[in-house]
Amino acid sequence: MARGRALRTGRVEGAAAISRLTIKDVEVSDQGVRLHLGDAPVHLPEPIAALARSVAANRKGHATIGAPAPSPWLFPGGQPGRPISTAQLTQRLNQLGIRPNQARSTALFQLATAIPATILARTPGIHTDVAVAWQRLSEGDWADYAAEISRRTST
Repeated sequence: MARGRALRTGRVEGAAAISRLTIKDVEVSDQGVRLHLGDAPVHLPEPIAALARSVAANRKGHATIGAPAPSPWLFPGGQPGRPISTAQLTQRLNQLGIRPNQARSTALFQLATAIPATILARTPGIHTDVAVAWQRLSEGDWADYAAEISRRTST
């Protein structure tokens, strides 16, 4: 019971972070599409890159109709200058069969089996104590990760 509570209290809802993405967070270039979620941008593979380009080019929201300036939000909301609400985004994703919290939990659990808790804690919204709890639950053995890092040559 304590483990479950620790995991829930340390989680930042994925839809909340998605709803706050701006158009500047999607970088489209000749090299592809990169999404800026933190310090290092993530290269999006196809067909996800095509979807990101489409969303960035066709942003719509109630508050964007007749607005004097384009909305900076990737997912504009119903109020001028505001992103889509977390509840509305979650509802839309659920209608598409996408469960952001379940997907995030699955990804974190899988990562916890492969990397040390200190590295997992660098994931946005993850406290070190929560990362340690994830790793204990997953019974992760990150010896392979440590071996890979030790083989890397510094440049």
